[in-house]
Amino acid sequence: MKKFRTATVIAMSVALLAVVACTATRTQRAAGEQIDDKVLLAKIKTSLAADPVTEAHEINVEVFRGVVQLNGFVDSADQIARATKVAKGVGGVKEVRNNLAMKHEPKAAEEVVDDAALTGKVKAALIESSKTKAYQIKVDTQNGVVQLGGFVDDASAKSAAADIARSIAGVHSVKNEIDVKQR
Repeated sequence: MKKFRTATVIAMSVALLAVVACTATRTQRAAGEQIDDKVLLAKIKTSLAADPVTEAHEINVEVFRGVVQLNGFVDSADQIARATKVAKGVGGVKEVRNNLAMKHEPKAAEEVVDDAALTGKVKAALIESSKTKAYQIKVDTQNGVVQLGGFVDDASAKSAAADIARSIAGVHSVKNEIDVKQR
């Protein structure tokens, strides 16, 4: 009988530790939340790709705890509005933060290369910085305007990312659309 009680206490302790270990913290998701976010991400990307108005390849989608962030540059205001509608139409989406911006004018080939080079320089600087976790930050560039998106752990990382992007030669301006992860 005593062995049974000891075994029960041990089993309950292990179960409790497992539950505590899998619990989400302020900036980390539990395993189930990560899976839910990945499923939402896939559904949203699929819906955007199937939609005749949106240009899915131009839209970066991020999901954290059911909050969706749309980032990038598209051709029209209709695409911006439609992307929000499509994302909101996916079951499980709690909120959509649409940070999409319109492209201004058609670009010459050298401008496309310059924007790609600026994006690469900003990403490299974010990787080198001890103040940012580059994998949390999405970078898009259009006509020298750098758009930062994603979900970071705290406000200092958001601020540091913008400062880093502004420090890159050739960047005209920075749109800091990064969100700080909420509790």
